[in-house]
Amino acid sequence: MLSAASSTSQTLIEKNADQNAGDITPPREQAFLCRRFTPAVEDELGRRYALRLNTGDTILPPGEIARLAQGAGVLFVTATEAIGADVMRALRPALHTIATLSVGHDHIDLASARELGIRVLHTPDVLSDACAEIALMLLLNACRRGFEADRMVRGGQWAGWAPTQLLGKGLVDRRLGIFGMGRIGRAIATRARAFGLRIHYHNRSRLAPEHEAGATYHDSLESLLGSADMLMIAAPGAPQLKGVLDRRRLALLPQGAVVVNISRGDLVDDGALVEALQSGQVFAAGLDVFANEPRVDPRYRALDNVFLSPHIGSATHETRDAMGWLLIDGLAALRRGETPGNLLA
Repeated sequence: MLSAASSTSQTLIEKNADQNAGDITPPREQAFLCRRFTPAVEDELGRRYALRLNTGDTILPPGEIARLAQGAGVLFVTATEAIGADVMRALRPALHTIATLSVGHDHIDLASARELGIRVLHTPDVLSDACAEIALMLLLNACRRGFEADRMVRGGQWAGWAPTQLLGKGLVDRRLGIFGMGRIGRAIATRARAFGLRIHYHNRSRLAPEHEAGATYHDSLESLLGSADMLMIAAPGAPQLKGVLDRRRLALLPQGAVVVNISRGDLVDDGALVEALQSGQVFAAGLDVFANEPRVDPRYRALDNVFLSPHIGSATHETRDAMGWLLIDGLAALRRGETPGNLLA
């Protein structure tokens, strides 16, 4: 049975469309929006498509998507929707394009999309700056004990300045190890250098000198971990990377390292990281992503040395508008018979 929120998701949006009775115009293609986008993007989608949307903005399970999106030629999703072969087959033959408001695409079965002739668009490039800003926010709060400081002031526990109060870690001349030196990783490195950090990185392949910008390359993750006073996880989500930061690898970090994750929650073994935070092997962590979101491992909430944020890496007005417009422009290019740069499959 549909929940109250889900039952409203069949609302047909006809924003800014001419509805004059005398007009003879071809019907607009149907599209389904699984999550709410920014108003400007939704308005434009409403002009271009007969748009149905999930007004409750709930995370729809695959079966609900398959039921509610019947007849849609375009399916708009985000990283919270799992789009597998069953959903795609249920929506064929009408469905021809899936457009995801994300850079990552591990929530979409690309092999099945190719097999069924369904094109997939994503949103690279435009969110690198916003994600890099959140990465530095997490790093600074982890190093300088931001959660404890905020709680002390809000809770009325602050008795005044003291010379040994909430001593944290400075950034100058520390080694920042970036796991995943793609566009976001490089944007992080640019900002981190301004704080006096020395950049080390591990990637699937070494960057060209102009992108490396003097950073030290490590040909294995293990080598990077041994040289990372602070570890920044910015690698793309992939099944083969699930749990890659396990107990053995976390133990390779220098004593008192700092860990930040803006990539995918399931790259980190939660139990291993919690143990490392409790033992002091890891001084602190800053986490914006979690396995099984939004069901965060409750052990993190009990730790003072973890700064938590709710997956807000790209959450600026400018960035979410740009992501939406990248999908709109990509869809327009496909209709013209062109191949947009954000086409995955």
